[in-house]
Amino acid sequence: MSTPTLELAGIEKRFGEHRAVRAVSLACEPGEILGLVGENGAGKSTLLNIIGGVLRADAGAMRLAGQSYAPSNAASALAAGVAFVHQELNLFANLSVAENLSLSALPTRGGLICRRRMRERAAEALCAVELNLDPTLPVASLSPGERQLVEIAKALMSRPRVLLLDEPTSSLTERETQLLTELMQRWKREGIAVVYVSHQLEHVLRHCDRLVVLRDGAVQAVGAAREFDIARLIPLMVGRSLDHQFPPRTPRRMGPPVLEARGLSRAGVVRNVSLQLRQGEILGIAGLMGAGRSELARMIFGLDARDAGEVFIGGQRLPPRSPRASVARGLAFASEDRRHEGLLLDATIADNMSLASLERFATSPLRRIDHQRIAAAADELVSRLSISCRDVRRQAVRTLSGGNQQKVVLARWLMRDAQVLLLDEPTRGVDVGSRQHVYELIRQAAARGAGVLLISSEIEELLGMCDRILVLSAGAVQAEFEREDFNRDTLMAAAFAAVRGRYS
Repeated sequence: MSTPTLELAGIEKRFGEHRAVRAVSLACEPGEILGLVGENGAGKSTLLNIIGGVLRADAGAMRLAGQSYAPSNAASALAAGVAFVHQELNLFANLSVAENLSLSALPTRGGLICRRRMRERAAEALCAVELNLDPTLPVASLSPGERQLVEIAKALMSRPRVLLLDEPTSSLTERETQLLTELMQRWKREGIAVVYVSHQLEHVLRHCDRLVVLRDGAVQAVGAAREFDIARLIPLMVGRSLDHQFPPRTPRRMGPPVLEARGLSRAGVVRNVSLQLRQGEILGIAGLMGAGRSELARMIFGLDARDAGEVFIGGQRLPPRSPRASVARGLAFASEDRRHEGLLLDATIADNMSLASLERFATSPLRRIDHQRIAAAADELVSRLSISCRDVRRQAVRTLSGGNQQKVVLARWLMRDAQVLLLDEPTRGVDVGSRQHVYELIRQAAARGAGVLLISSEIEELLGMCDRILVLSAGAVQAEFEREDFNRDTLMAAAFAAVRGRYS
């Protein structure tokens, strides 16, 4: 029997009184893909951070290829052969792809940086992940999926023995996810041990060799992936049965249009898009990465410029490039990038929730903010949304799990009582239990009469949640489907239509 590439024995980690990891033991063989699954806050990322040298364990031991392994930091872990691709990418947007890939070891010649060699090395790294990009492009110009693949390319440049992947598919399209699947099979053949964390349970079951299920920091089950299915995994992960992935549909009466976009265009991004969103309706926006989905939402909200077109809320025209006016008219926007655009990570939970509603809490003649009332409103939303936290007044939002951070973003607009919700990938990086809470919030918002524009890369999510779906392809509306016409294959065909040059 071969020596495991990676072994953990009795790993423990505490943060104050909270035991984030409880006596975890596991092993990963050469060429094995080990899936690590559990809810947000189950200890998955903490465990990866310990293996990757970002955190030190309080107890327990690790071995790498049979030798004692105790990295003092991420650099020493990488030097030992453990590469870590974080859920939150570590790329500098203002630098080029080549510069990002070479930061840890800049090629020099005669004491100066050799740009030619930097570009050559970057091209080789990008080829390893089958990403056809100009290495001189700034990272800021890349799509989220391309950035994810660049991060994976950077990790592979160190020729690791162990590759840690934390939610690598959260920013990928179906096509890019398929590419990652092919890359994982190649790594297996090369003998790389992969520890893979993902909330996409179907992908985990299909492509991992073994699974380790965590709940509350402790191992609940270990076994071959073929021994599990979703019906068995979910109770192990959340400690209860979830009978339905999506909340049951209840009859809703659709009212008049609350949002209307007419002829929105921006060169190279969005082409003459018109849509209507009705009161109480959940309208889905489908499409491949780069189809213009997020850009459309940002243009509607007023964050990004448009070359042509108009937006109306309740029949009133919105001025372009004015998020302030959008919020004042009852429009809300939850960005796909919650950490950089949706949250003030070092601010408290209460402060993040109240950002869009401060005038409501400034009632004195001097317009001073009533922090007691904010805290009371935040406490009510914490209870209503089942947000797991200690103290809304003092706890920084960065200390929350991804699912709870997403609930804070939604709570901000619930506190505002927004009438139109633009939700861009609202369940990205959110575990199965928290997803149900998010879905229920969306359905409740629609039931009280709000219009919801739901953008998602997950076709099943759109099929399960929406009343109507628009499919964007190459920036234009390619097709529209009413609920009775929903069909996964037809939706995908429409999404690929402009790429193929035809619709079938």
